[in-house]
Amino acid sequence: MKLLLIGSGGREHAMAWKLAQNHKVEKIFVAPGNGGTALENKCENINISDINELVNFAKSEKINLTVVGPEDPLIKGVVDAFKKEGLKVFGPEQRAAMLEGSKSYSKVFMEKYGVRTAKYEEFYDHIKAIEYLKDCEYPLVIKADGLAAGKGVNICFSKKEAEDTIYSFMVDDVFNGAGKKIIIEEFLEGVEASIISITDSKVIIPFISAKDHKQILDGGKGPNTGGMGVIAPNPFVSDEVLVDFNENILKPTLKGIKEEGYDYKGIIFFGVMMTKKGAYLLEYNVRLGDPETQSLLSLMESDFLELIEASLDEQLDSYNIKWHEGACCNVVLASKGYPGNFEKGYEITIDDKVKNNVFIAGGQIKDGKLVTAGGRVLSVVGLGKTIEEAKAAAYKNIDNVSFKDMYFRKDIGDC
Repeated sequence: MKLLLIGSGGREHAMAWKLAQNHKVEKIFVAPGNGGTALENKCENINISDINELVNFAKSEKINLTVVGPEDPLIKGVVDAFKKEGLKVFGPEQRAAMLEGSKSYSKVFMEKYGVRTAKYEEFYDHIKAIEYLKDCEYPLVIKADGLAAGKGVNICFSKKEAEDTIYSFMVDDVFNGAGKKIIIEEFLEGVEASIISITDSKVIIPFISAKDHKQILDGGKGPNTGGMGVIAPNPFVSDEVLVDFNENILKPTLKGIKEEGYDYKGIIFFGVMMTKKGAYLLEYNVRLGDPETQSLLSLMESDFLELIEASLDEQLDSYNIKWHEGACCNVVLASKGYPGNFEKGYEITIDDKVKNNVFIAGGQIKDGKLVTAGGRVLSVVGLGKTIEEAKAAAYKNIDNVSFKDMYFRKDIGDC
């Protein structure tokens, strides 16, 4: 088989690594890929991002299956474009992808189908939004309606902080249009969980739960990032939580997918807050998370390609996903200064003995060398029988990776 994998992050490197393990896979073209996929077994990067050009490439190269990694092309309708040409593609259609593409769209969906979520109001006008703040309790949450690279959510602890956020999102337009419309939402206190799942529009099968660490500093302090590390399984996701999640989030979501008639053969990611009152849905994502993917695919015993094919063939109801016993911890190594300004172009050295435990995100090949090219440079994975063992393995593996101005949190896996 020849595969096309769309994307360029650490998630896509992990996906390519896992897909390449299937003996049927001869070649994986990654568009546009990164320094990790450039060096990965069976992989070749291609510098294409335009949807029409990707369709033409898939046709000319006789690609057997295209797998879409990031949310942006899904929301722009890449799956619809491929299906129109009779090409096999894994991911939700554009209508379904709007569950991530618009916070207000997803909130309407949640309300319509009885998905338990926080109370909210939406605003197009910053003056009306600021007026609304007068009667609010704090803290509260303000969300940009559109895509903001994982940074469009602010928890505001005062009216002044909320006003500043509204001006930043709606007036200063820091997210280039994504914050022109906002959601103001009640604050839910609890512990977050990432419950990534796969669907074929008929059933939804959850993966092992995960716990992301969003803030840049130890102790969960400082500004949000795209994620500084993940442990899986999430130690706070008990059997009781899973039963509650299934009844009040997963089942009504599946009902909505069916009744809306979505053609949804892909990943659905539930961002969940576990509170004293039960599990609440914070948001949907319509793709694998990053850096959750690096942990989950490292723990997945089942063949990833076979799982995708079961979704495309609407056979998930008879598919049993197998997982390795134990836990995984992955720690993100970032460029000093991220999520603010940082330098690029520093050589990355990785000892061969940890090669399969490292997934490149912001790295590229330049003059034959792997160099830093982004804020979150790479993830280092560790496995163990317990989270404590997995954490120890991850931090030990970090000793075999280096680049100038390398920064990482020291507390990933501390619970």
